[in-house]
Amino acid sequence: MKILHCPLNGPRNISEFVYGGTVSTMPDPAAVDDRRWAEYLFIENNTRGVVREWWYHTATAYWFIAERDTATDTILKTYPASALFGAQQAGAGP
Repeated sequence: MKILHCPLNGPRNISEFVYGGTVSTMPDPAAVDDRRWAEYLFIENNTRGVVREWWYHTATAYWFIAERDTATDTILKTYPASALFGAQQAGAGP
């Protein structure tokens, strides 16, 4: 059984979570061309190494960020989105 530490709920079985994609900066929809917008929406980089990812705890509808090493599938740390984005966007999710 794999355990993921939720910043809100503590250690939980990974089956309670949904992967939400890598954390990336959204391009300005009014200024970006269709190709770049489609890349942002549909293309994953599949980076080897440490990446920041969105995770969602389904039982409490809580979005948070995890740093995971994709080479070893080891979760290094988890933290609330507010730690990265500030309080304004903390509940927004991906």
